[in-house]
Parts: sequence; C-alpha cells; structure tokens
Amino acid sequence: MKRRDFLASSVMAGAGLGLPLGMASTALSSCTAGNGKSGFTPVSPEELGMYSFVDIAPDGKPLKAALIGCGDRGTGAATQFLKSGPGVSIIALADIFPDRMDNCRKVLSERFNNEVEEKNRFFGFDAYRRVLEMPEIDVVLLCTPTHFRPEHFSAAVEAGKHIFMEKPCAVDPVGIRTVIASAKVAASKGLTVVTGNQRRHRRDYWEAYVQVRNGLIGDIVSSSAHWNQGAWWNKAKRPEWSDMEYCIRNWFNIKWLSGDHLLDQAIHNIDIVTWFMGERPERAVGFGGRARRLTGDIFDFFSVDYYYANSRRMLATARQIDGCDGNVSEQVYGTKGIVMLNDRGDIKIVDHNGATLWSYDYEKQPVKNPYEQEHIHLVQSIRENRQINQAEDLAYSTLVAILGRESAYTGKPITWQEILASDLRYGPATYALGPLPDYHEGQAPVPGKDPAAPL
Repeated sequence: MKRRDFLASSVMAGAGLGLPLGMASTALSSCTAGNGKSGFTPVSPEELGMYSFVDIAPDGKPLKAALIGCGDRGTGAATQFLKSGPGVSIIALADIFPDRMDNCRKVLSERFNNEVEEKNRFFGFDAYRRVLEMPEIDVVLLCTPTHFRPEHFSAAVEAGKHIFMEKPCAVDPVGIRTVIASAKVAASKGLTVVTGNQRRHRRDYWEAYVQVRNGLIGDIVSSSAHWNQGAWWNKAKRPEWSDMEYCIRNWFNIKWLSGDHLLDQAIHNIDIVTWFMGERPERAVGFGGRARRLTGDIFDFFSVDYYYANSRRMLATARQIDGCDGNVSEQVYGTKGIVMLNDRGDIKIVDHNGATLWSYDYEKQPVKNPYEQEHIHLVQSIRENRQINQAEDLAYSTLVAILGRESAYTGKPITWQEILASDLRYGPATYALGPLPDYHEGQAPVPGKDPAAPL
C-alpha cells in the first residue's frame, strides 16, 4: 500500500461522514446521560434533514436537462426526471453508440412527447463536454458506466450544473478523491447533487432512521448488509466489436468499468448501514471468488467483515449465482433491538425476542417509487433553493465498498487509511474504440496469489 504524507492533513483524510442527507444536516449520535447510562436526546425528523416526500415537485422555472449515458439506466433516469413535475424536459443526449441513443430518443418521444433535436445529439468519449458547454442546460443526469463518473461529475460541477449522479460514484480510490473534492466545490457553488442510492429517498427508511437516532434500538453494536441474487445480465463479444466496445457494452461484468457487483449492487445496502451507523470502518477483511459468471473479469460472490471502533462489526455479503438463497436487506443491531430494513415494504424494529417495537404504516403513508422520488427531490431542491448535496456521502459509502472489494481481491486485511490514500486506479489512461491490451477476458483476481496491484 502506498501512502501520501500530504493526505494526513488534507480535508479528505479528515473529512466527516455526514449522517443525514436531507435539506439540513445535524450530526447526531448516542450520548451519555448524567447518571452514566447511555441516553439519547430526542430529535425531530426536520432536524435530521428528512425530506418532505411530496408526490410531485412544485411548479417553477422550466428546467432543461441533458442525459449523459443513454443505456437502460440512463433512459430510466431520464423518464423518472420527466415524471418529477411540470416544466421539465430533456433537450440534449450524449453517448458513444448511436443505437443506444436512438432507443432512448424513441422512449422519450413516444412516452413523454419529449423530442431531442439532431443538433443536441453528441457522440464520443468527449460528448459530455459538448453537452456541458450548452448554457441553456440547467441539470445533467450522469448515467454512464461508473468508471467515467468522477471525470464527468467534476466537469459538471465546474460548468455550474445541478446534477443527478447514479451510484456508485467511482471504481477506485483515485476516483473517490476526485468526487470528494468536486462535492465540496458543488457545495460552495450552491449546486444540488442528488445521487442514485434511492433507498435514502424512501420514507419508510427515513422513518426507521429517525427511530434509531432517537434511541429505540439503544446503542448500535453491529450490522449486516446483503445483496444476494441470481445471475445478472451479460453480453458475449461479437466479432465486429473492438475490445473497448465490448467492455462498454458489457460494462457491468468488467472490473474497470463497474467496480464489480459489490459496488454496483451491494452499494445500496452498504450505504444504508453506513448512514445508520454514522461512521466509517477502521479496516476490512474479505473473501470472494468467481464460480459461474459467464463473461467479464469480476467475482460472483463476496463476504466482507468490516471492523469499527469499540469492537463493532458489519458483515456485507453479495452473490450473483442462480439456484442460491436470495437476500436483499439490511439489519442494524442495537442493545435494545434490531431494525429490519428492506425495499419489500416490511420495515420494522423488533426486540431481541422478536416482539415488534415499531413498524412503518404502509396503509397510512404509502411509499412512492424511490426512483421517481429522488428526481422529485432533485427538482424540488432546485426550485425551492434548498440545496441537497449527497455526493460526498455517496463517495464515502462507495469507498467502504471498495475497501471490502480490494480485501477480497487480495485476501489481505486493508485499513481505511490505506485505501483512502491508495494510488489504485482501474482502466486505461486514454479512451478510444480499439484494442485494450491490458484487459484479459475471464481473468479475475486470485486472492492470496495476485499482488495487490498498484495498491
């Protein structure tokens, strides 16, 4: 592991992990009462920064957006932005491949009567720069494969645009440091940055968070985070595709583009635990491997032990193998109870005997589709001039996942400071549709054998 002395006094090495991500922030934790027993100071949802959870964004100044990355997730984000409220539109698109953009344009036209002019269609690895040069653009939706996110985010902040940024926000520590620095610039400019960790835009998660912060489960002692499912999508290489085109079209299964599924999928669960615990781990010890994945160079299972101060722990698991048990959930364990979290509509808090202490009332307050709710919060924040900036929190949650991934890849324990200061960077130095001599199909890391790459 390489360390850099300048990080010791830098804002990155000492940056706090903000607890709430609402329109106001208040750092809260359990406190010690005068009698020496653990106690909690009651805090309102508003003080914690809880969102308003309106069903539709308020009307106001027309907002014109550009979509950077026109694949399935980008097209989905664009449709959710268009559903957020009145007076919003997508006026520019950027991608590498015409077929993906054509499909996106068709969806926007047929479903929303949203037409994108030919002059506002941009292709190539530098297409995002041409979009950001358009003065009429108010908002950009960053939905390319994850590897490109730090560079695109930095450029969008520099251009003074409000931003929706898909999760995760980087695949390596070099990218994370770029995002953290850009997040601070965005804050200084008053820009709204909403990120795609949509569980933080679910009312049931927020109500549970309020209960935990107000002491219903007591002091937090451990947690677990799981994204275990069947095999995910993959694409075989076609003869007419170059190495670069194959990697981008199959990006989820390519390490340098997605960061592996511990980042791309399990980041949702790791982010929630990081939010509820309110701190970062001291070190991680993980394992994983590649058993049945058909393409690419990533693992298909992980298990990571995270170690926190005061002997607290977090277990994170991620698996994408057919025929195995499925589990997508989070649990936070306290001295008085356990908060059981999931996106199935069954969030509750139980004591250690299983009796329910609290449960979210879904009949009284239905939970809106969080993929739509996050865009409502985006537009509401801009129009009401109430800044949301989730970028730095997503950066730290992503780094927690990177820490676990690298420990699993190498088979070695890695500390938080080591991963934060690491020079590790995945991917080519320059981008062009051609050969990639450093990419080797099917060659995933071998724990205990491979060196720690450039760590």
